[in-house]
Formats: sequence, C-alpha cells, structure tokens
Amino acid sequence: MSDETPPGEEEQASKANTDAPQPSQPSSDSTPDGTPDVSNIAMLYPDAAQHRRMLEALLFAAAEPLDEASLAAKLPAGVDVPALLEELVENYAGRGVNLIRIAGGWAFRTASDLAFLLREEVTRERKLSAAAVETLAIIAYHQPVTRSEIEEIRGVSVSRGTLDVLLETEWIRPRGRRRTPGRPLTFGTTKQFEDHFGLENIRDLPGLDELKAAGLLNAQLPPDFRLDLPDPDSPRDDEEPLAPDDEALTGQRDNVVAGPGVAGLASEKENGQEPPES
Repeated sequence: MSDETPPGEEEQASKANTDAPQPSQPSSDSTPDGTPDVSNIAMLYPDAAQHRRMLEALLFAAAEPLDEASLAAKLPAGVDVPALLEELVENYAGRGVNLIRIAGGWAFRTASDLAFLLREEVTRERKLSAAAVETLAIIAYHQPVTRSEIEEIRGVSVSRGTLDVLLETEWIRPRGRRRTPGRPLTFGTTKQFEDHFGLENIRDLPGLDELKAAGLLNAQLPPDFRLDLPDPDSPRDDEEPLAPDDEALTGQRDNVVAGPGVAGLASEKENGQEPPES
C-alpha cells in the first residue's frame, strides 16, 4: 500500500485545518473575564484629549476631593496628571463651576461670585424658655420696667441670655432710663410684639378676669389685687427718653433694636455690676 498522498489531498487537509474552529484567545486589550485591561488602556485611548475627558469625569463624579495619586491610579500609565489638571483649571476659570485645589485634592466647586445663587435661608422657630416667657409677660404688663424690677417681681435674677433672646426677636426694646441712681435702662414691648400676638395695641392684653378664666392666675389672690394695663404712649414721670449716646450703645434706631444682645448687656451692667452668666 502506497504512503504517498494523492495529489490535491494535502492542500485540502491544510485548508480543513485552517477552517477548523480554533480555541478562543483573550484579547490583548482585555482580561480573561472580558473587562478592559488597564495596563493596555493607553492603546485604546492614545489621545491626550481623551485622557482629559476621563480626568474630568472622575472629578465630576467624585463625592469628595481627589488627590493626584488617586487620579493617576484611575488613568493610563504615563499620563501627565498635573498638566491635565492645569488645563482643566484654565478651561473652567470663567465658567459657573471652577476646578480648585481643596483639602489636599482637587474638586469642582461653584464659582465664588455665584455662591449667592445657592444660598438658602431657613427660618427656624425656637421655643422660648419658661424664664423668657415670664420676663416677656412682666415687661408687657409692667412696662416701662428695669431689669432689677423684673428680678424683684420674678424673685430670681434675670440672665443675660433671657433678655438677649427677647431683644433678638424684637419683641422688647430699651425705651428710656429711670430717674434713679445708676439711671438703669427701662424696657417695653414693640410693634412686632403686638403684631405677633394679634394685638391692636398693648391695652388689648388679657385683663384680670380673662387671666383668671384661663387659669393663669391663682384663685386665692388678695381681694385688693389689681392688674392695670400699661399705656406706652404716656411716659412716666420718673422715666427719661434715651439720649443719642444710649442709642449708639443699644444699637437702637427709630425704636427698633438693630442688633441682638448689646442692649441686654448694657441693661445688665446697670449699677456697675456685671451680669450673671446664663
């Protein structure tokens, strides 16, 4: 039997071997599981503009500033990260967001001249303490009244913070000085107080009978107990109006307290004594 291959059969066998399915080989640009191989990603994205886009995407999506080492670890080897960052800084210099160095890294932030667009003002209601409510009630019913007179009625000292809170809400104001030694400041209520509590004027405050009916007064009051409603429009004989230097001291302009705390501090230094800490 002859070992020679008939003419044409060798060519057909070679062609058959070529056409036979070959084992699949992983691409040089991907790992065996099909994900991109970062070591060869430079071959996929050789353009510096593409590297810049990749850097831009990383910075945009980051929840916190990224340092250059973190950025370089995400980009192809050999990419000049500092140079790309400088390009992005220049590109975003005149835009609504800027690329800035912050907290040891890089991040996009709103342009400083546009920060006002994102500012949000929130009004938070704050419940008055029992001491503030008592002090406010005493001022409302006994105005004009000094700090020492408030303390005498309450039976305890008035802290700096209590008067500060009431001044800050603009429900009370310094209205004059008592003609007594030390010339202490007197306090009264404001139009804002009347507006908040729905009063046409201060004489619309609840009277004795109304307070008794609401259970806000002790039922065993002395028979001669009286509750005279104040008349802020009638200055007392022992009170003098605020002088120009008093207005500068208290921050008051046109009977409106301009700043919190200053007037309260001044009132508590009457008689040359420092106020107790709240």
